[in-house]
Amino acid sequence: MKDLVQQDAIKNKIYVIRDQKVMIDHDLAELYDVPTKVLLQAVKRNIDRFPPDFMFQINRNELSNLRSQFVTSSWGGRRYLPYAFTVVQRS
Repeated sequence: MKDLVQQDAIKNKIYVIRDQKVMIDHDLAELYDVPTKVLLQAVKRNIDRFPPDFMFQINRNELSNLRSQFVTSSWGGRRYLPYAFTVVQRS
């Protein structure tokens, strides 16, 4: 039962941006139980291990559209635009 709950929680954090299924850096960091800053530092230090389309920074318009889907924002006082990580779904 716990696995089903976790799968649903993950599915609810997958968005479509630029016609790609993605997870936002904050949600992915939460999933791994690390601060967002730590996740981004680790990825950037090892960027050569990932495909070019693995991650992109969303623009202000995309962020605005994303925020409009929610009553409250979980991205409060960020000083930079979030990164989106592409999601590969297994069948």
